[in-house]
Amino acid sequence: MTENANFKRRVRARAAKTGESYTTALMHMRGGSRKGENEHVRRLRLAVAQTRCFDDPRDVAALHESGREMRMLMRQAREAGARLVHFPEGVTCAPNKRIMSAIGPREIGPSDWRRVEWAVLREELDATRSLARELGLWALFGSVHRLTEPHRPHNSLYVVSDRGALVTRYDERLLSNTKISFMYTPGSIPVTFEIDGIRFGCSLGMECHYPEIFAEYERLDVNCVLFSTTGGSPANEPSFAAEAQGHAATNSYWVSFSMLTHRGSEGQPASSGIVAPGGRWAAQCPADGMPAIALVDIDDNPGDLSRPWRRKARSGLYEPHRVEGDPRSDGRDMF
Repeated sequence: MTENANFKRRVRARAAKTGESYTTALMHMRGGSRKGENEHVRRLRLAVAQTRCFDDPRDVAALHESGREMRMLMRQAREAGARLVHFPEGVTCAPNKRIMSAIGPREIGPSDWRRVEWAVLREELDATRSLARELGLWALFGSVHRLTEPHRPHNSLYVVSDRGALVTRYDERLLSNTKISFMYTPGSIPVTFEIDGIRFGCSLGMECHYPEIFAEYERLDVNCVLFSTTGGSPANEPSFAAEAQGHAATNSYWVSFSMLTHRGSEGQPASSGIVAPGGRWAAQCPADGMPAIALVDIDDNPGDLSRPWRRKARSGLYEPHRVEGDPRSDGRDMF
């Protein structure tokens, strides 16, 4: 009994250290519960970033600075062996609703998108794609995606490959009241992509408040959801981080949580990080509001039993075992 308890403690210690699920850690501690099982575990080193908030798209110097900050962290991620680096919503620029308001800044109204320095923004995006190709590093980052007038832009995540190619784009679907009323065109579809056999889903903005977004990605067989945010309202809203942990736990996959930091904020109630499938933080950036990355070797969690069980439980498993009628009205005492 004592020997078994000690073994379980070692398994939990490994899971805490590596970010693996308990089941995956157990499999490794046993040297593979089935012949050749270890050979099929896919792994990828993921870097999640936190960056400063630049919210004035008219400010050319700030647009250049946001690009330099991104590329500095990309280099750090590659030096640390990362295969993919994940950036926040609006890392290139997160346009402030009052700066953009055609009747602002005291009142919030329809955004005047002519105020954006689009050529400068494009220059920084091209420089970031070029660096991704140079480093051989995948990058996912938030930006405004311009549409033809009179359509408002999308609030988007770009996925750039290690060859510098724009592979796909995710557009925020469930927008805040201000965003849908005055700023953006909503997206309409989930987006997934794969790197080295690891399947990712994308989420953005305030979508952490909507569990249906994350349940949909579970059905699409992702191993990790990459959630990017500005930090909520008020800035650095701690509920987003707590919800990220809940989504990871209930769906049994990794969640990467990337957010902007806000200068002048009193402390940092939340910071960027990566949540393991059990809902525990596997790594987090420092809570000092400074640009940083955190790294975790994520996997496809092949030994996990909870996802197939939950799918089975949702498929009508319990129906043959239910009692017809209301068992509370059968005339018997409740106790």
